Amino acid sequence: MRKIEVDPRSIFVIRLLVGWVFLAEGILKFTRPEALGIGRFAKIGFVSPGLLASFVGWVEIICGALILVGLFTRLASVPLLIDIAVAIVTTKLPILLGHGFWGFADPTTKPFGWGTMLHEARTDISMLLGLVFLLIAGAGRWSVDAAIIERR
Repeated sequence: MRKIEVDPRSIFVIRLLVGWVFLAEGILKFTRPEALGIGRFAKIGFVSPGLLASFVGWVEIICGALILVGLFTRLASVPLLIDIAVAIVTTKLPILLGHGFWGFADPTTKPFGWGTMLHEARTDISMLLGLVFLLIAGAGRWSVDAAIIERR
């Protein structure tokens, strides 16, 4: 099997995109709690929405920042993959089905079905794919991870 070299600029751009989105979304869970934090988690139907919204917010801030600078990039991608998978199952799957799912609230977005679900999930799917890319490719040459390895 031949190893494919990925341009470090490409990895850097993907890292900026993924890191920025998660960092911003984590901060917004605290600055806009009713719309994106505790209020949203309660509306979806999570138990202990305040605790969970804070936990997810901090995971997104910390892991998003780690990905932005390229430190422990593969490791930081794992909790964010779990985060985005849960977001898809709890908020996008009900849009596809047109009703609540596993105790999560009925969606308010209409019409229901594939088209609306794909539209609403576009950022989630992009972040999922970006995280999978970073999990495979790592942080790249322009990262703190690479600087640490180079020092050794």
